[in-house]
Amino acid sequence: MRYTSHTIEGESATFPVGKVVCVGRNYAEHARELNNPVPTEPLLFMKPATSLVPFSDAVRLPEQRGSVHYETEIAILIGREISHVPPEESITAIAGVGLALDLTLRELQGRLKEKGHPWEIAKGFDGACPLSSFVCAERIGRWDDIDFQLSIDGEIRQHGNSIEMLMPILPLISYISEHFTLCPGDVVLTGTPAGVGELASGMTLKAEINGLMAVESSVL
Repeated sequence: MRYTSHTIEGESATFPVGKVVCVGRNYAEHARELNNPVPTEPLLFMKPATSLVPFSDAVRLPEQRGSVHYETEIAILIGREISHVPPEESITAIAGVGLALDLTLRELQGRLKEKGHPWEIAKGFDGACPLSSFVCAERIGRWDDIDFQLSIDGEIRQHGNSIEMLMPILPLISYISEHFTLCPGDVVLTGTPAGVGELASGMTLKAEINGLMAVESSVL
């Protein structure tokens, strides 16, 4: 199923589907678990809109392309156009908060990194970004205390909190807006905590922002 629009739970507001701006290695422990250096500034890359699929649909693994790893992330829905905004203003552009899986063809990514090539074909394939619906931004009490997790077959595999981010959410959106204009319907993926791993057919997935939302899926 092609992702057609963003919705906010409990509201009639919908947003078009735009670009997905991702930040790599925004949690130090995740950088270390993959033997990557901890960055001193955000490492940005993008997924195309065609990578988006509803999280609640079954996750379909691409055939004959090697291992697919899950990376659970807080997703930020942009609600108004911003460019070069300070951190204190970036909050006004947030329409909603959700969850996403940054799916990665890990073996392919490794080969690309060895050659010094971009990662996009390992990160931007069709279906590479299962995305939930969003809760209204006003429901977030503290942007530095968003607790989330991913369970697979009932076992917690990833657990993170936004306080652990190297670049917190509001400064991160500000930083991104200095490089790319963010438009209504764009989504920002804010990085993944430690605990990433390979997906396999038959797994059941449950991602949660504690106290706010939960979404379930399965792997085909």
